[in-house]
Amino acid sequence: MSSSIERTPAAAGTDRRTFLQRVALTGVALGPGGAFLASCATGGDGDDAEDEATEAPTGDVSEENPLGIPTDQPIEVYIFDGGFGDEYATELHQPIFHERWPDIEIDHHAAVDIGAELQARFVAGDPPDFINNSGDGQMDPGQLISDGLLADLTPLFDAPSWDDPNVTVRDTLLPGTIESGTRDGKPYVLNYAFTVFGLWFNQTLMDENGWPVPTTWQEMMDVCADIAATGIAPWVYQGVTAPRYMNWPLLSMATKLAGPEILVAIDNLEPGAWGHEAIKESAAAIRSLRENNYFLPGVEGMEFRDAQGLWARGEAVFCPSGSWLENEEADAIAENPTFQLAMMPEPLLSEDSVMPLETVRATAGEPYVVPADAKNPLGGMEYMRAMLSMEGARGFTERVTSLTSVAGASEGVQIEAPGLASAQAALQAAGDNVINWFYPSWYGTMENPGIDQATGALLRAELTVDQWVEQCEAVATEIREDDSIVKQTREG
Repeated sequence: MSSSIERTPAAAGTDRRTFLQRVALTGVALGPGGAFLASCATGGDGDDAEDEATEAPTGDVSEENPLGIPTDQPIEVYIFDGGFGDEYATELHQPIFHERWPDIEIDHHAAVDIGAELQARFVAGDPPDFINNSGDGQMDPGQLISDGLLADLTPLFDAPSWDDPNVTVRDTLLPGTIESGTRDGKPYVLNYAFTVFGLWFNQTLMDENGWPVPTTWQEMMDVCADIAATGIAPWVYQGVTAPRYMNWPLLSMATKLAGPEILVAIDNLEPGAWGHEAIKESAAAIRSLRENNYFLPGVEGMEFRDAQGLWARGEAVFCPSGSWLENEEADAIAENPTFQLAMMPEPLLSEDSVMPLETVRATAGEPYVVPADAKNPLGGMEYMRAMLSMEGARGFTERVTSLTSVAGASEGVQIEAPGLASAQAALQAAGDNVINWFYPSWYGTMENPGIDQATGALLRAELTVDQWVEQCEAVATEIREDDSIVKQTREG
């Protein structure tokens, strides 16, 4: 196994002085959360960059040390101090690591704004060995990859797992985990947390009113009529801030109806993909919620937390979101002691749907990376290998109320949070019927503001379904025809 750390081709031939001059003249580009973002690779000329990439210290490869990490070199770790905090690192993952590698010092840092903390170090070619690149200050991973600033994680995924030398790391992960962090056929990002998407509701409220959990769209419309008759809004969505949340049930229902091939066509920017009949039927169903006045009044002008807060306080029943919602609205939910959060998969548009009701969208998230210019990149990957141990993954779920991308890690874990328990049950019921799409992470502007604006207009009934399709197709065409954008592809 090679212990050298591969840089992307974009890293060769760049000039740090040119980059710094550009920064001085124009300012530094901003990442998706406003973080400073290097717009070209560091490392001087191509020869120097290659030398830096291959001179990282290594140790002897053995059964005990499959990555060949240097056992006398420290590891510098940066953890985003946000919703998960950083105690899962200091009190769980790092002790697991130290038990096996007691002589390796971990230099731990917690940061609220990752980009602000690390931008200058990337420019100087002196980044840490391991970064939890998350939060509002997240550095744009696509830009980091195209600039050759992240290490290829193939050695990690091909290595034996922490717990079983006969099973590789990649074989311990849930489907789609590696793909979610892959660009141009190579994995650069470890997405560790695992999010389940669906429709969220107060089970107690449903039970008290005798409202059944709908399994078909017709049942959904019937339940919505009963809910509306009580003066409660049947649905809420994330308002002017993020109408794209309604794309999630739209695409999920369409995929159940026609199969995952429609998502492959969308991700691959195929002409006409947004005009598939299943997508149009799903868009018409979503639009019918507005036509029947089943949205919370005024939601289209609300900020997303305001809209979710009203839902959590009982002014609406169904809310589309991911399994982070339980933590995000914990304070509002706590105001109602009878609130029992539950999640349901999106209903079927037809009983003849290709995929079963239990199908859910789920994806790995919360990104962790190893910089290509790190002093000890193999050490950073070994730290990841410890995180992906069964003990590390189970402990993470117990501590921060989040599933992980390690298959089977939540089995037997006593999950007290009702929402997460419901999401876990939904994921288990789905089995292999787990879907996802990648265009939002591959092409940021395609989702926001592109498709986002079109769906917002659809939800306000300002666009017909055909007009919505036209706008979505126009957004996809713009991305497809822009030669400056590196295109990604996925297999069917």
